[in-house]
Amino acid sequence: MKNRKTIPKTALPRIYFIDQAIASGTYPNTRTLAEAYVTGTATISRDIEFMRESMGAPIEYDFYRKGYYYTEKTFRLPAAFASAEEMLALGMANPLFSLYRDTPIYAAASQLIESITVPLTDAQNPNWYKDRILVPPVSSVLFSSDIWDTIIEGLRKNRVLHFDYRYTWKSGYTIRRVHPYQLLFDNGAWYLYAYSIEGRGMRMYSLPRIRNISLEDETFTFPTSADYRVHTDGSYFGAYSSEKKRRFRIAFFNDGAMRIKERRWAADQRIKETPDGVILSFTSTQYGKVLELVLSNGRDALPLEPMELVRDWQENVRDMQRRGKSVKK
Repeated sequence: MKNRKTIPKTALPRIYFIDQAIASGTYPNTRTLAEAYVTGTATISRDIEFMRESMGAPIEYDFYRKGYYYTEKTFRLPAAFASAEEMLALGMANPLFSLYRDTPIYAAASQLIESITVPLTDAQNPNWYKDRILVPPVSSVLFSSDIWDTIIEGLRKNRVLHFDYRYTWKSGYTIRRVHPYQLLFDNGAWYLYAYSIEGRGMRMYSLPRIRNISLEDETFTFPTSADYRVHTDGSYFGAYSSEKKRRFRIAFFNDGAMRIKERRWAADQRIKETPDGVILSFTSTQYGKVLELVLSNGRDALPLEPMELVRDWQENVRDMQRRGKSVKK
């Protein structure tokens, strides 16, 4: 048994059952446990030994009472400290991890949640929610695990990263040296928020556009002023930030107006109802994402200010019209 470091997932509900029985103070033995769970005494014995050696359970046998007990009366397996409601909430949140399916953290995080919520899998508390509460799949970016692992190491040890990066469709790769500050997840994509040594400023790097990444020996100090959350400054548009804060006013119509009213876009937002819809006003440093919001609403959105946003929107509309005319009928 000393070489047994893992146990099948199917055995976990039984182990938590044993934990509950021993913690109750009734001094159960292998026979009574096997009868209660409808299994063999040999199986119970293996589980108890696994609990001792691999889970740190302080289990001893009382020959007078002919049953097992915990030498530390307050000991419980980790999941036992959570209430059934808390474990249920965690189990229902597990589908959210499907958003991370194509990243190296998915398997470990999902397995951990499954092991914690395993007491819910008995006959009285089936995992009904697994097929009833879902997160629809979204398109996700693809990148190698080597890129992820190297970035994580750079974050953990505050070491400079060196890699080739492609900024646009038409550009080639250029060498970048950065201080990796934070990893950001936004709508199926991962970004590295970092200080560019060459550019002498903060930059956002999309992980699929990185190649030939490596760690340098040089280290840095992560300044709290560089925290991404500081730079978004109360607006909620995902992984994008610039140094300049702007005041925005955008008119929305029809279903676009309804969608805008259903969400919170910024801490200081104001929504004014009009005969045709609503006007959303707010401040934000996330200019690119605001432009994306306007364009994604198509004919149901009209930017009013700043004029920079109006001009960029008009340029995009002209480009779409030009390409539309080139389509053969």
